[in-house]
Amino acid sequence: MQSLLSAVTLRIKISPEPIRWIVLLLFTLVCLASVGASESARMKLHDGWAVQSSCKATQGGRVISSANFKPSGWYPATVPSTVLAAEVAAGKFKDPYFGDNLRKIPGTDYPIGENFAELPMPKDSPYNCSWWYRTEFRVPQDYQGRTIWLHFDGINYRANIWLNGRKLADYQQVAGAYRIYEFDVTPFLNPGKPNVLAVETFAQKDTDLGINFVDWSPMPADKDMGLWRGVYITASGAVSLRSPQVITHFSDDTLERADLTVMAELHNASDHPVQGIFEGSFENHNIQEDVKLEAGETRSVVFNPEQFPQLRVKEPRLWWPAPLGPQNLYSLATRFVIAGAVSDEQNIRFGIREITAELNGPVSQPGEMFHLASGKIIKTDTRPLLFRVNRKKILIRGAGWTPDMFLRNSRQQLETQFRYIRDINLNAIRLEGKLESDDFFDLADEMGVLVMAGWCCCDHWEKWDKWVPGDLEIAAESLRTQILRLRSHPSMMLWLNGSDFAPPTNVEEAYIKVLKDAAWANPYASSASAMPTSVTGSSGVKMTGPYDYVPPAYWLTDTKKYGGAYGFNTETSPGPAIPLEASLRKMIPASHLWPIDDAWNFHAGAGKDFNNLKNYHTAMDAIYGGPTSLHDYITKSQAMAYDGERAMFEAYTRNKYTSTGVIQWMLNNPWPSLVWHLYDYYMQPAGGYFGAKKACERLHIQYSYDDRSVVVANNLYSDYSGLIATAAVYDFDLQQQFFQRVKLDAPADSVKKILVLPPSPDSNVYFVKLTLQRDQGEVLSSNFYWLPGKPSVFDWDRTNDHAYYTSVSSYEDLTMLNHLPKVRLQVSATPETNDLKGTVRVRLHNPSHALAFQIRLGIHEEKSQDEILPVLWEDNYLSLMPGESRVVVARLQNSSKKLERPQLEVSGWNVKAMEIPVASPRRDEIN
Repeated sequence: MQSLLSAVTLRIKISPEPIRWIVLLLFTLVCLASVGASESARMKLHDGWAVQSSCKATQGGRVISSANFKPSGWYPATVPSTVLAAEVAAGKFKDPYFGDNLRKIPGTDYPIGENFAELPMPKDSPYNCSWWYRTEFRVPQDYQGRTIWLHFDGINYRANIWLNGRKLADYQQVAGAYRIYEFDVTPFLNPGKPNVLAVETFAQKDTDLGINFVDWSPMPADKDMGLWRGVYITASGAVSLRSPQVITHFSDDTLERADLTVMAELHNASDHPVQGIFEGSFENHNIQEDVKLEAGETRSVVFNPEQFPQLRVKEPRLWWPAPLGPQNLYSLATRFVIAGAVSDEQNIRFGIREITAELNGPVSQPGEMFHLASGKIIKTDTRPLLFRVNRKKILIRGAGWTPDMFLRNSRQQLETQFRYIRDINLNAIRLEGKLESDDFFDLADEMGVLVMAGWCCCDHWEKWDKWVPGDLEIAAESLRTQILRLRSHPSMMLWLNGSDFAPPTNVEEAYIKVLKDAAWANPYASSASAMPTSVTGSSGVKMTGPYDYVPPAYWLTDTKKYGGAYGFNTETSPGPAIPLEASLRKMIPASHLWPIDDAWNFHAGAGKDFNNLKNYHTAMDAIYGGPTSLHDYITKSQAMAYDGERAMFEAYTRNKYTSTGVIQWMLNNPWPSLVWHLYDYYMQPAGGYFGAKKACERLHIQYSYDDRSVVVANNLYSDYSGLIATAAVYDFDLQQQFFQRVKLDAPADSVKKILVLPPSPDSNVYFVKLTLQRDQGEVLSSNFYWLPGKPSVFDWDRTNDHAYYTSVSSYEDLTMLNHLPKVRLQVSATPETNDLKGTVRVRLHNPSHALAFQIRLGIHEEKSQDEILPVLWEDNYLSLMPGESRVVVARLQNSSKKLERPQLEVSGWNVKAMEIPVASPRRDEIN
């Protein structure tokens, strides 16, 4: 297989006075990340950078990249970092995420709510100038005599690159936020002396294939300009080795044998042919083959099981998405040896797994599907895209991912978020652009989280009619380098060539050629919407919304054209997600917290459809009653988020595999926001988090809003037998109106309807309590619903008027919940160890004759309002019937820090708030 990853030789004339001379530059666009050099082989250029505007630093690249230049008055920086992130870190601006501070940064004068990525940079913006990055470094002694490579994993958007007074490449060659660059800098280094690297970066324009946050958040004033990914140096012999991967194919459904294909990219940096040996090994499986490379040649080498029977692995340890099985990872060592000496070597981890996709069901006639981006009903094959992992069907339940607005991240924060994903029982995340760091994909592999990735909507990436010569080349090279970086990760599930729209024929064909030439072994689709193409036909997915609040019954009521629980919905949501008060105080000035005013809207979404909470507040007032205080507003918001997220995920689970996937829009936020998250910017889980977690239980009992059925969903690949389900219905006064007990078995990956509830009691509000347990009594799943006597009525004819939610003719009435009597719970909290680190066990008892509704638990230090985060609560926002008791466990994730005087906070809809010490257990309790 001949890769399109070709070495481009540039002859650049460099004329330092008084001597004129010509040097040869090998400028190779390749990827090198987790699929490239091992961490130990990299010399990271992370610390010791300085940043300054070229409007102030006017000396030019030759001077700035010289050892004699002193960057006085420059901002200190670490890389990766955007320009504005470096200025914020240096203290130039107040917290941009509080209040409207972001608007006070020079250059942030675009209209509030507009998509800045689509607008030109203001002429008076400080980021209309280019900005310099400068650092000094020494090359390790053991690099001498070897070919030395300088790597840039991401530059937004263009750059002139200088090393020791010489220009390596200019802004015409270095263009594209998602391209990855590698330079042979051997001739330009000063052995044994300091070397100076200077990079002049230029912000993306509105006609560039850059980075965009669409309507998720505002865009920073610098448009995330600069070195937003890592910079590092590696060394090799004459031949460099890049991007190894292992492709899996199973011979049959038993999975008892895996046929593996091993491949890698080789590049001969020398001016003469080279003969060598490629070697690869994992555990006791070894391959090797002689390879000859011509001068300057780049080649993909492929080793398949037909040539190498040792690549037929019997009884392999498989990689599965969580929680369907273990995340077994193998280590592959590859190297290229010339005359007995290692020229280059790369180590990767890989999983033995195979992911495929198909349109589910028999061939169908074209049906109708709503296409949200255009607001039109389109004709398309409505069969949904069904994924299989290791030949087994999987219902995709995921959420949309975003990095920080300034593209800042840390391994620790990523670990926290992946623990949250696992805790919710999601199995996938979707990236719309913003292709993440190597740490991100490594963690996805380790934690068993599938990744959908692709380009972004709503900017130049999808304005193909305005592309100019060079745009397709940048797009294709961006795709090529990213696919080579990502292809070895077992977590990679799907590549999307478009987002809201499918690319035109020439662009889609170019993308597919890149995918095939780069040996992408996973499914790909034309876009994240239902729009079919002449190249690949139906995408099998839909992007129909909603994105704003809809009552819980929506997801099972819509069965035809919109966001209901059928098909594969690549982005949808029950709408806003209001943070808790401690988080609100970090983003909204105290004087604007209550009553709600326009200061809140600045932290809503962007664009005319999402820049306020009007529809959400209309629904809250009608369903739960207008809030009387900030506390009341937050309490009602959490109930709405819990109920909404639970209903959406449960509906898609109930209908599998008529429904094949749903992506909650979104998982997290780029900055403190009031919309679209399962945990807020400060890593605080709240109502939506726990509603989604409840719905996505591995073994789950749930209620159906459309036909009043109770179903049991087994979301694992193992059978469960000897189960007992109970269903009880209570009127508002907690008088039991119905009770039924059912014995059942739950086959692997099944949904079983076990009973149908009678018509609702003669009550405006009633309650349904469901439990699923083993016959020995162990509770495997419990669920509690508060339901209206009359459901909401949807106005489907008006859906196309606004596209982002479905109008409601009449809302359900749950205002009786405001009359629940106050309840004081009996509570204790004990840590499992005396050092107050790790796990806390909370015991709750409702001694009253009333329902304790939406109980919220949190742990904080005695003198702090902030909950101790991150934390994994076994359950939260739970309800207790009269006389009922529960034990709920909290696992504190920052267990290295000993807590001083932790307090358990208990509150709820009608629960008297209290704080009690987290008391150390007695010795007999520990034993």
